[in-house]
Amino acid sequence: MKKRVFYTEIAYVIGLLLLSFGTALMEAADFGVSMVVAPAYLIYLKVSQFLPFFTFGMAEYMLQAVILIAMTVILRKFKFSYLFSFVTAVLYGLALDGFMVVVALMPMNNIALRLIFYIVGMFLVSAGVSLFFQTYISPEAYEMFVKEVSKKFNVNIHKFKTCYDCISCAVAIVMSFVFFGLWHFEGIKIGTVFCALLNGWIISRFTKLFNRIWTFEDKLKLRKFFE
Repeated sequence: MKKRVFYTEIAYVIGLLLLSFGTALMEAADFGVSMVVAPAYLIYLKVSQFLPFFTFGMAEYMLQAVILIAMTVILRKFKFSYLFSFVTAVLYGLALDGFMVVVALMPMNNIALRLIFYIVGMFLVSAGVSLFFQTYISPEAYEMFVKEVSKKFNVNIHKFKTCYDCISCAVAIVMSFVFFGLWHFEGIKIGTVFCALLNGWIISRFTKLFNRIWTFEDKLKLRKFFE
């Protein structure tokens, strides 16, 4: 079967939308947000108690700025693509806040619907991350960190992603205790744990599927600016 061409620039846009919509669904389902965004979500919950205008999206791109700085220190270099990763983080944060408004209108009044929305959200997030890995345009800081650091130290990207997810989950648990009291889990629930264990594997499945049906090619001659 001849594979169809899928432009990497389109993969970037769709990946961004899938990621933000999936995150909004998981947050509304209330089974625990993704371990990757859990630290930012906890910051949002804490800060918004004092600053009502502070949104989940704002917490996301502020934390991602810190992650990009840490990545630059680890790699001991700076590239334009790292700076554009922050632009992606801002776009993602704006899209996330918009989708949260939309998702708030959806029915979440029984556990069956919430579970369906959570699973759909988790798969959308995984598909979005996989598409980000196919494009040369800088993904948000979480994926950029995984992509660049795993490449630097020659580690399998999907295994490194799983380790990164588990560490994020552990950090979020500590933050929950510090912000809201011992043994008080806020935003960290059973779904977060399952997501930490399965997310890397699901992303790898999507990557294999996408590469089986599509050939990813650049439409614009911009790759050199992100290398």
